[in-house]
Amino acid sequence: MITNVLEQPVRTAALEAPSVCRLLDWYDRHRRDLPWRAAPGETPDPYVVWLSEIILQQTTVSTAKPYFESLLALWPRVEDLAAADPDRVLHAWQGLGYYARARNLLKCARIVSEDLGGRFPDNERELQRLPGIGPYTAAAIASIAFGQKTVPVDGNVVRVLARLYALGEPLPGARRRIEGLARGLASSVRPGDFAQALMDLGAGVCTPRKPACGACPWRSACAGRCAPEAYPVKGRTRTKPTRRGVAFWAEDGNGAVLLRKRAEEGLLGGMMEFPSTDWRQAPWTDRQARAFAPVPAAWRRLPGVVRHTFTHFHLELAVLAGKAGASCGEGGPPDGIWCSVERFPEHPLPTLMKKVAAHALKHLNERE
Repeated sequence: MITNVLEQPVRTAALEAPSVCRLLDWYDRHRRDLPWRAAPGETPDPYVVWLSEIILQQTTVSTAKPYFESLLALWPRVEDLAAADPDRVLHAWQGLGYYARARNLLKCARIVSEDLGGRFPDNERELQRLPGIGPYTAAAIASIAFGQKTVPVDGNVVRVLARLYALGEPLPGARRRIEGLARGLASSVRPGDFAQALMDLGAGVCTPRKPACGACPWRSACAGRCAPEAYPVKGRTRTKPTRRGVAFWAEDGNGAVLLRKRAEEGLLGGMMEFPSTDWRQAPWTDRQARAFAPVPAAWRRLPGVVRHTFTHFHLELAVLAGKAGASCGEGGPPDGIWCSVERFPEHPLPTLMKKVAAHALKHLNERE
């Protein structure tokens, strides 16, 4: 039954070919005003395009705006960012998540500044050799910053093209076909504006629910216009596993809390954290968890758990709180520092650890 619904738009006769000029005319009237987007007639700054595209990975436009403005104010040129302290970059990035992006941001800036004379490569192949730049980001930079004839395929473009061609193949399998169709549409006429027009079309007109088909410049060319919300067809969603761990809220005699820096590589790499056990599927007993305690203390479990979701799994962290002995307060363990709660904002604490802090402070204050 669903096959008939999906195939119905394809049978509508006399569909027009998608018109580049029609889409660009629409874009000239309705383009979004974004802080990283060059004004009409201006030449885009490759550094600005690259910085915005890295921030926009896995991030909404509304969330990205203040971070982009803050990062650009701190480091207005790629050379400025290349010279930045890594901890300061992570601190400026906190709250955006996916912290590998921040580490790659600095690595890439240093390569461009030190090895490439401050100039970004102008083609996709060379761009993808830089840290943190994959096929989508390379295509976005190449088209927007350098006018290369290519189309970056993000979620908005996937939706537009799946509807435009009424693709019945479910995602993610259809992704490669959609990327091929995008390459076929790539325009040598204002390629950067064409790429951004496709993004804006998906963001403002061809929306996931209740698309404004009457306002679409490609309505007459759209094979899926009779049932737009049937596209793109989604495959089965895999259930995310749940991992569990225990975090330690250790206070010294002055009420300072023990923080440590995570390993540079891996999840939340280089960020500060409250010491914790490994994260595993099976729950931890207090006895098992105490083997990972960072300092000797009389540990007690606080009520409830801290919940957080990463890309591939859910996490539940119990919290054990304890007062460290006087001998432990002299600078903390070799891999940690004692920090007052008031000075937490000075350190790059990821959202997960901010949740742990809020959880601990709530229950400790209630106890008092």
